Amino acid sequence: MSKADVLFVNMCRDILDHGYSTEGQKVRPHWADGAAAYTIKNFGIVNRYDLSEEFPALTLRPTPIKSCVDEMLWIWQKKSNNVHDLRSHIWDSWADENGTIGKAYGYQLGVKYRFKQGVMDQVDNVIWQLKNEPYSRRIMTNIYNFADLPEMGLEPCAYSMTFNVTGNKLNAILNQRSQDILAANNWNVVQYAVLVYMLAQVCGYEPGELVHMISDAHIYDRHIDIIRELIERPQYPAPKFRLNPDVKDFYDFTPDDVIIEDYKTGPQVKNIPVAV
Repeated sequence: MSKADVLFVNMCRDILDHGYSTEGQKVRPHWADGAAAYTIKNFGIVNRYDLSEEFPALTLRPTPIKSCVDEMLWIWQKKSNNVHDLRSHIWDSWADENGTIGKAYGYQLGVKYRFKQGVMDQVDNVIWQLKNEPYSRRIMTNIYNFADLPEMGLEPCAYSMTFNVTGNKLNAILNQRSQDILAANNWNVVQYAVLVYMLAQVCGYEPGELVHMISDAHIYDRHIDIIRELIERPQYPAPKFRLNPDVKDFYDFTPDDVIIEDYKTGPQVKNIPVAV
């Protein structure tokens, strides 16, 4: 069975059984009909995925892996903040009339800084360090730029990545301030797992561990029944994953370079309401 399924089910059960309800509190998110979007939440979730053992895609329902990768590359490779550069429409609710989400996500990764090895952006600095100073303990990115928050369509949820080389393994920690468990959990896990696989391939490592740290892990009130049904479904083995081995430059990857095989899942969950 997929270990990602086991982690997901255990996390959801713990939130449902022991989480704190925000019902009746003053909350920012709301539903399309204007009603307040309350949650049941746990603080400080830590999930560990060993990427050398399996690819962490849920089998309880299908995760749209190509779309996950497209969004990750939109942020990390294109360094874009315009939804017109993205295949899916998941960011449309936060975009302005020109399609921009402001100085958020990819915009922050494209800002150039003066590092000791020269002027470059955060992604290029990570790649340079992985190739030249792999045992540095300073290989990280952070897109939670307080100075630019007023000009962001949405303050970043997944805001920091820390990379660490141990032997021939590339490990990473994804820090996330907030997560909608039903809508976004495995989406984020899959896309940052693929990022680790890609950086490992182009920098000369094997994929190691992805540690996902979530400060506020929540299930929305209108998602509770969906989650209860989802976590009782059958679980299947994780799919087989590989990257196009011919790609040697991170900026050459496309979603089509991700090959997924034997991905058996339960049915898709349709029409999930999204709080904004």
